[in-house]
Parts: sequence; structure tokens; C-alpha cells
Amino acid sequence: MDIDLFSNIVKDLILDNDEVTLPGLGTFVSELMPSSFSDKGYTINPPYRRLSFRQRWKEDDSLLVDFYSETNGIEKSQAAEIVGEFVSGLKETLQSKKLIVLPGLGRLRATKENAFFFIADEDLDIYPGGFGLEPVSLKTHEETPEEVTAVVKELQEALSEDEAVKTVKSVEAVEAPSKRRHWLVAVLGTVASVILFLGLFMLLARIAPDFIDKILYTEEELRIINY
Repeated sequence: MDIDLFSNIVKDLILDNDEVTLPGLGTFVSELMPSSFSDKGYTINPPYRRLSFRQRWKEDDSLLVDFYSETNGIEKSQAAEIVGEFVSGLKETLQSKKLIVLPGLGRLRATKENAFFFIADEDLDIYPGGFGLEPVSLKTHEETPEEVTAVVKELQEALSEDEAVKTVKSVEAVEAPSKRRHWLVAVLGTVASVILFLGLFMLLARIAPDFIDKILYTEEELRIINY
């Protein structure tokens, strides 16, 4: 048995089983992970099966030995001997070199204290039930840098114009003989400013949500939200 054949056997077995024991070394464990959100909640990721490794095993688990025996047409006792020697060699290599690459699966690694753990390949797919499922984006429009710049400029200009209008109205109010007119102009000016600002803010939130997030949240809060 070589490392490529061993990796293929483990992958074939894990497709139909939640656990595959390597006698004397540990156990590969497959867990179904539910759908999740990413990209600040704008993307829904489909479910998948996660492959991990636990440094424990069942002494009576003969799944790997039985599979090797059947596929090679040999007695279970002989298969157990071959599998046992190969896994023993893997353990020695892992303890000395701290790394074993399993083609098509990932990498088995060991800490200085010889605690074993597994890092799966990014493109590892062991969930046939999820075939064809793709992430779904909830974004209807992806803003461009030019659009963000244009909206920010419009907002700045609008705010500047609004300040000018408020200044003119303030002067008119001072010159007006009626205090009631002064109060009415000031109220109308404030309401118009609020409406204009909210309108531009909602427009900016639609085409540039990332920019709005930077305004509303601190960097620490953004890291927590995007975690």
C-alpha cells in the first residue's frame, strides 16, 4: 500500500461513513455542517460535510481492514497486517517529521507534543448530496469605486447647498419683522435638511453598503460583525 492508495481508500469510505478509524493512530470524522451566512450576511453558503481528525480510535472498528480485504481479495488477517504496518509507519513519520500529505484529502500534522490534527484541502468535496449547490448572494448590485466616489461627492455638494440655503433663510428671518415667520422658516429649513440628508443616506446605503458600515461602526465592531 502507498500513500495515494491509502488516501483514495479513506476518501471512498468517508463518503458513506461518518467515521473511518486508523488502528493505533486516530479516526477521521465527517460532520454535516448547516447553511451559513458570510459577507456581512449578504451571502448564503450551502451545507457541506467537514472532515476532521481525532486522536482516538475504536479497537473493534474493522472498516478499513474489511474494505482492503474485499477490494484486494485477500484474507482479513493478511489485510489487517498490511493496514496495521502501513498505519504504524504513518504514525512514526508523523511523530518525526510532523507532517504527512494525503493526496486529495489534506494534511495530517503533529504538534511538538505529538498531538495530531488534520487540515483538509480547500476543494475537498465529500458531500454528494450537495452536488450543484452554490452560494447565493443577496446583493442586487455591487457598487464600483466610481459609484461610491460620485455618491459621496453628491452628498457633500448637497450638504453644502443646504448650508447655504439655511444661511440665506436665517438672514431673511433676521430681517423679517415677524418672529412667527422667523420660526416657520427655521423649522421648514431644518425639516428639508433632514429629508434631504435621509434621502441621500438611503441612496448611499443601497449602492454602497460597505461605505455606510464604515461610517456606522468602528473597526473593532466591523471585525466582530464580519467574523
